[in-house]
Amino acid sequence: MNKYFLVAVFSVFTNAIFAQYGNRDGNRIGISGGISQSNLFTSNFDSKPGIGFAGGLSVRGNYYNDFSMIFGMQFFYNTFSLETTSTSLAKKDTEFSVSGAQVRLLLSYNVVKDHVSLDFGPVLQVNGKMSVQESDETNIINGTLLQAKQIVDVTKINGNLYFGVSAGNRIVRAVVFYQYGVNNILNNLNKESSLKTLNGGDDFKGNLGTVSAQVLFNL
Repeated sequence: MNKYFLVAVFSVFTNAIFAQYGNRDGNRIGISGGISQSNLFTSNFDSKPGIGFAGGLSVRGNYYNDFSMIFGMQFFYNTFSLETTSTSLAKKDTEFSVSGAQVRLLLSYNVVKDHVSLDFGPVLQVNGKMSVQESDETNIINGTLLQAKQIVDVTKINGNLYFGVSAGNRIVRAVVFYQYGVNNILNNLNKESSLKTLNGGDDFKGNLGTVSAQVLFNL
C-alpha cells in the first residue's frame, strides 16, 4: 500500500512539472539507474559491504538563481553481509538484502549551469523485511546466539540524508551520491525481549549507508 501511494504522489508531481516543461527551460525530467554499495554500520554485528542497484525517475526545476530543486523516486536493492557460523561450524559471510522505494526532495547548487551540480537533502525510504537465502537462515551470527532469520524484520519506514554530485550536459549526466540512514533501521528488533536476550542483552542499533554511481538521461 505504501509503495502504491508513493507512485501516485510521484505521478501527480511529474505531470504538474511536465505541463510547465515548455515554459521553463531549466526543467528536466530524468531516468536514472546504476550500481550501489551498501553497509550496515552497527556495533552489534561484524558487517561487510555488498553490491546492489537502484533506478528511477526525477524532476529538476529552476528554484532561485544558481539553485534548483529535485524531486525523485527510486526503487533500490541493497545488500551487505554479516559474519556467521553455519550448522557445520564453518565460518561464513551471510548475505542479507533489503529492497524498497525512496522519495527524495533535494536542493541542488549549480556549480556550472547545465553541467555540474551539488545535491543534498532528505530521503524517505519505505522497505520490506530483509531477505536471506534459505540455506543460510539458521546460521548463527558471530558474537550472538541469533540465527540469521531472526533479525530480518527491520524498521519499514526510514529517513536518509543524501549528498551527491552530478556532471555532464543537459542530456546525459553521471551521478555519484552517498546516503546515510539517520534512524535506527534495527529498532524494530528491540520490541522482542527474547531477541535482545540472544543478543547478549544489548539493544539493536544500526544505520544503513549506501554509495551509488548512476547514469542519468534527461528527456
